[in-house]
Amino acid sequence: MTASSTTLTWIWQQPDWPDFHWRAAVIQPRLQEAWRSLGMLWGRVGFLPAGDDPAMTLDTLLQNIITSSAIEGERLNAASVRSSLARRLGVEGETKAVSSRSEGLADMMMDAIGSPDTALTRERLFQWHRWLFPDAEASLVKLRVGQWRGEEPMRLVSGRLDKLSVLFEAPPRAVLENEMAAFLAWFDASRHDPALDPLLRAGIAHFWFVTLHPFEDGNGRLARAIADRALAQADQQSIRLYTMSAAILAERQDYYRVLETSQRGTTDLSDWLAWFLDILLQALADALTNIERTLAKTRFWQRFAEAGLLPEQIKVLNRLLDGGERGFEGGISAAQYQKVAKVSKATATRHLSDLLAKGCLEKLPGGGRSTRYRVVDSGPLPPRG
Repeated sequence: MTASSTTLTWIWQQPDWPDFHWRAAVIQPRLQEAWRSLGMLWGRVGFLPAGDDPAMTLDTLLQNIITSSAIEGERLNAASVRSSLARRLGVEGETKAVSSRSEGLADMMMDAIGSPDTALTRERLFQWHRWLFPDAEASLVKLRVGQWRGEEPMRLVSGRLDKLSVLFEAPPRAVLENEMAAFLAWFDASRHDPALDPLLRAGIAHFWFVTLHPFEDGNGRLARAIADRALAQADQQSIRLYTMSAAILAERQDYYRVLETSQRGTTDLSDWLAWFLDILLQALADALTNIERTLAKTRFWQRFAEAGLLPEQIKVLNRLLDGGERGFEGGISAAQYQKVAKVSKATATRHLSDLLAKGCLEKLPGGGRSTRYRVVDSGPLPPRG
């Protein structure tokens, strides 16, 4: 299949490719909301304790790497990746053994968003690809690493072997060099285009790159790294606080659906950009929730720092304050306290009574064996540092 086919199956076969456009009525409200959320996010950072920045950046970048790989069905050794990132960020206390895989992923992420003012070039993309697949030469499956894909058609398919369905076909290798040169020239020039919103630029870059599919493997991860780079160029301070890959992972099937639909459509990218901005808004909302949780934890320990609490009590309280999947959103029971603190039933009851008396916990409605406890509201924000 070539660009001269009479049936226009793919977006890159459209006569106005890649002159993308979108419907302002669909996109503009989402853009305004995204910039408002970014402003709120950066405003809340001013209330965080001094010295939290490297650890928070580490957590965000780690989540970004882990979830971007998970979108492609790959599970990474989180401890190894964390140690690789920690060394680059100067965060002490992370001494797990690292692998060439985690080192490469950390290098790629740090180069993608840690040095956003450097040019995105063909050579830089080749280096990212080598970092993404550092052990390719030792693999049984041969992969062209650090170079564009080969001459064979690049198709994404699904279904049984005897009844395959082509989900997408990328532009042929004969035009790939020119297509990538056009993309890289646009990425460089568009950063300084006052008519193009920087957040839309990130969405366009993601879609354009993954549609060209220039490598044999790793295109999705590289497309998300390029989008992160564009977002870092838009606001280098905020990008360390949120990760779009985590929000994309939560909507993984929808992600592929909207990509496939848009790649079969016209150069009107309204549907893709609307989805991209909705995911960005979700990522920003998640980041704001995490920051609020961190602030609540800071306020709590300011209030109870001198309460004379036992190590087991502090452990359980921190688990409650951290929230999330392991944070007992509906409160903690005596049996759960016993398990987390690793104490006897009688000791758990005594500890909980002490925490109630000191005002650290409060009872939720209900009684008897179903009694649950939650941390108290820790009051107003701490003063700015």
